Amino acid sequence: MAIVAAIDRSDRAEDVVREAGTLAEAFDDTVHLVHVLTRTEFVELERTNVNNTGEPLDLDEVKAVAKEIAAEAAEGLTVPYECFGLIGDPASTIVDYVEEEGARYLVIGARKRSPTGKALFGSAAQSMLLNAPCPVVTTLR
Repeated sequence: MAIVAAIDRSDRAEDVVREAGTLAEAFDDTVHLVHVLTRTEFVELERTNVNNTGEPLDLDEVKAVAKEIAAEAAEGLTVPYECFGLIGDPASTIVDYVEEEGARYLVIGARKRSPTGKALFGSAAQSMLLNAPCPVVTTLR
């Protein structure tokens, strides 16, 4: 089975990777580091490439960019891991990935909130918590 670590570009990614590594070590699993490029990021990447080269990127090249972001977060991970780059809505794409892989756990990062909003997470984190088909471990920063 896999421990899926949902990686974004925030400083929370370090905590997510560390927690996923701890779980993978405990269960003798592999960590799947997953970064999802949003449609907005995809369009911006495509626009930049067309402006620079005159050629559109193919889907594999775009996924490679997302995979590279996931790979950057893996620094210091001492358990077996694989990196994946996907495109779409982060919450639903990660939930779909977790389901397809039959993951043991999903590890996500969430922002700390004000005292009034402590019970609430961001929309992506909340969606993954509510829709993931496996236990979700949330790190707070």
